[in-house]
Amino acid sequence: MPHLVILYTANLDRPVAEGGSDLGALCRALADTLLAARDEDGRAVFPPGGVRVLAYPAAHWAVADGGAAGQAAGQGGDYAFAYLNLRMGRGRSAAVHRAVGQALEATAQAHFAPLLATRPIGVTLQIDEGPEVFDAKHSSLHPLFKKA
Repeated sequence: MPHLVILYTANLDRPVAEGGSDLGALCRALADTLLAARDEDGRAVFPPGGVRVLAYPAAHWAVADGGAAGQAAGQGGDYAFAYLNLRMGRGRSAAVHRAVGQALEATAQAHFAPLLATRPIGVTLQIDEGPEVFDAKHSSLHPLFKKA
């Protein structure tokens, strides 16, 4: 953990010049944000081998009124939406939750700023934490980051 999953309307898969977004770049930027997170003692909040950011387009979607208000406002009716959900294990302080959320929000806002200025788009970020009722992990990633 952490796992950050992005669900988004597939119209964001268009080229940036056509009102789309580089979701691969967003995933990398969000992963780097998670890797940079520090707790109150300056320690990394998340183990590098546990950071996962995954983005999935929705093949079908309905957003708000379908475009009528956007067309009436002269902004077009091609609405877009991105939902970012961070899932992390228990044990971190409220201050860490807040700091991680604010850092992820800043990264997402910077990424989506050009779209927010030119088309109707909604962006939501939520953070969820345990309790897990079952948690099994098998990974050959974590040893890559262990210091000798």
